[in-house]
Amino acid sequence: MTAAQTRETEPLLLELPERIETGRLLLRAPRAGDGPALHAALVDSLAELRRYLASLPWVAQEQTPASAETWCRNSQANFLARRDLHFLLFEKASGLVVGATGLHHVEWATPKAEVGYWCRTTHAGRGLMGEAVAALAEYGFRHLGVVRLAIVTDEENAASRRVAERAGFVLEGIQRHERRAPDGTLRNTCLYARLAPEVARP
Repeated sequence: MTAAQTRETEPLLLELPERIETGRLLLRAPRAGDGPALHAALVDSLAELRRYLASLPWVAQEQTPASAETWCRNSQANFLARRDLHFLLFEKASGLVVGATGLHHVEWATPKAEVGYWCRTTHAGRGLMGEAVAALAEYGFRHLGVVRLAIVTDEENAASRRVAERAGFVLEGIQRHERRAPDGTLRNTCLYARLAPEVARP
């Protein structure tokens, strides 16, 4: 069975590293016991994250230490099952969780995936998320063999759009009135994408 066939028919057999290192960050798959550190990062960031509920509906729910620990354990199980590949971002200098990223909605037949991310508000504006997303993209190309990665973000989320662009993603279009926020307003959505190097070559 070729590597491509393994990805499509037996993704469980893929050997996927659970850690990615960059200059300033350790990206690691969540595991039991990470809940308190994740909850602290969420508490610091809820006000900013809740500005874009149409794109991040999960942050509307009450965030508790128990819900954060439950998310970590579910994410660990999903990573092992190759259903959803979340990573927590640990700043090497402080050891703090400074956000999260991941490869979601993986379609193994292509293969392609969507990149999601959020940054701890106290650590925003330092280029950490762009560093993480660029490393995650390389991980996706190398270990999953994806030919396409997408980022979907609210048109007005300038910080998220800067992250996409700094990580080498190209704006493919703006979908007008693509989502409805909880307050009833319609939101425009930007679609960014980055292709695997061998696919992107002319």
